[in-house]
Amino acid sequence: MKTIGVIGGMSWESSAEYYRLLNRYAKAKLGGHHNARSLMMTVDFAEIEALQRAGEWDRTGTLMAEAALQLQRGGADIVLLATNTMHRVYASIEQAITVPFLHIVDPTAKALRSAGVQRVGLLATRYTMEQSFYIGRLRDRYGIEAVVPSEASRADVHRIIYDELCHGDIRESSRARYRQIIDELAADGAQAVILGCTEITLLIKPADSSLPVFDTTALHAEAAVNWAIEQP
Repeated sequence: MKTIGVIGGMSWESSAEYYRLLNRYAKAKLGGHHNARSLMMTVDFAEIEALQRAGEWDRTGTLMAEAALQLQRGGADIVLLATNTMHRVYASIEQAITVPFLHIVDPTAKALRSAGVQRVGLLATRYTMEQSFYIGRLRDRYGIEAVVPSEASRADVHRIIYDELCHGDIRESSRARYRQIIDELAADGAQAVILGCTEITLLIKPADSSLPVFDTTALHAEAAVNWAIEQP
């Protein structure tokens, strides 16, 4: 099995979920006492979050590239970025390393296409919902149309992620608000919903949604394990 390198810490709450899922999928596929061969480079989210708010994406790209290089030097055969939002700077990572980089949109989009979904609701940070790097990749590479909540609902989704979920604060009131927003997306013609922030999986499970749920964290982790096992 090849070694999976993970750029984590954004937040550490979801990075811990990545670690759990990588090992769970490896054990499910290989059996016995197997787990995933992996490395994790954890960045300081306080620095990243401040740069996001300031719009200093070039600097965040430099930091992500440095983290990816550390993983490659440590023996990683593939690199994952354990966050949807920071895929805003995925090109900086790809340019810095010689090992493959697994973009989080790709396994998600393949699962959507396999399910016949053409119009999907997107729950994510404001950056991911309002900028083109994520929605554009879904559209241009996979022909999938993403719809986002209203401005007020986007504000609530974003606030709950940063003020609650990134701190491990899971509230029933926030779960109820997300359910309401998912219903709004369904009314707007969404056939399914993407949990497009790696923390949302801590709050929303399939039973909480009126639409089929596509969990980017789980899909990303499973794709990485499949790659690591299948490579010679």
